[in-house]
Amino acid sequence: MAKNRKNNSAAVRFGPALKAFLLCIFIGGSGVGYVWQKNQIDTLGRQIHDRGVKLQELRRVNKLKADHLAALQTPPAIDARIKKLNLALVPPPQSQIVRVIEIPMKSAVAETVGAVPSARLPLMNSVAGF
Repeated sequence: MAKNRKNNSAAVRFGPALKAFLLCIFIGGSGVGYVWQKNQIDTLGRQIHDRGVKLQELRRVNKLKADHLAALQTPPAIDARIKKLNLALVPPPQSQIVRVIEIPMKSAVAETVGAVPSARLPLMNSVAGF
């Protein structure tokens, strides 16, 4: 038996050292992974904050531009621009203006139902009833 101890002595000492080395690598790798994840979370949090600030700024600029556009579309602003550019535009005469009168849907349906012959009324009621 003494011979077996001499032959296996290097293997017996190498096994625990290998286990300890692998355990250290695992713990070290886990620590590095944890720090990397925390760094990523911090980076993403900063990006979200920066983009939120940029979004607020863009909304503010968009509101200012919308207000400016609304001011430019008012009739006094349009008249001032026409005079400034010397376009010599005048309002159209009343004879060129066409006014369209809209009929509300309830009145239009009532008029068309009244114009339909009485033989078709039961059919329309059955269609409208489902």
